[in-house]
Amino acid sequence: MSFSVHVDVRNPGQFFACCGLFELASRMSEGAVAHFETERFIVEAACSLDELLDGLTGSPLVAVDNEDITASPIDFPEVFRLRLDWWKDAGGGGRELKVWAGSMQSMRIAQAMVTALRGPAFHSENLLDAGCVVYDPDATTTKVEPYYFDARRALNAHSRDVGFSPNDLSLTTTAFPAVEALCLVGLQRCRPAPQRDEQRRIFRYSVWQEPLPVTLLAAVVSGAVPTRGSRTFEFENWFRTGKRQLKAYRYSVPSTKGE
Repeated sequence: MSFSVHVDVRNPGQFFACCGLFELASRMSEGAVAHFETERFIVEAACSLDELLDGLTGSPLVAVDNEDITASPIDFPEVFRLRLDWWKDAGGGGRELKVWAGSMQSMRIAQAMVTALRGPAFHSENLLDAGCVVYDPDATTTKVEPYYFDARRALNAHSRDVGFSPNDLSLTTTAFPAVEALCLVGLQRCRPAPQRDEQRRIFRYSVWQEPLPVTLLAAVVSGAVPTRGSRTFEFENWFRTGKRQLKAYRYSVPSTKGE
């Protein structure tokens, strides 16, 4: 059994969302493998995309530390046996990849994005391209803004782009909840490699084309273990407001390392 989703690997949010999708599939189906092919991400597993999404949205997420509302580790539904806390990992580079700050609440955003995936638009190969305004599942008239993993959000996030900052004015725009939720999962195992740059936070990741088990994913994504036909990209975790707190992943460019 296999399923696939459309992906733009230049969008780091979509790339790491695919890693997250694979992580969840491997926890539902022992022996799962996955790879990228042109504009698709293909997962071979003994579960379907519908089964995976039903497992993800079937029970609430759990905040591990209720005293830490902005950055508590998060336990995903029991079927996956997965705890997310990569943004607490200073030694492994997790903190440098964190995009939210201030009053943004990791648990609230995660639960809102996951709950949105119950909609029929997400049960398709266009999972990562389905956009909507996301609402708080505990207060259905209250809108929730995403983490900003999806590079489509970064394009007009700063006042230099549109003449004003949507963030500074508290405007609400379309989010891509599958990218936001699954990227949060993908970064737990797979970290891009940080690059030396005194002015910007630049990271490199590698896109693989041969079916691989999830156990090799971290080494392959970081570039520590090269694979045949792999492609490497670099992206910036960019400040999206004038206060230089909140960040966003920008679109990547092909890496020129070694050229």
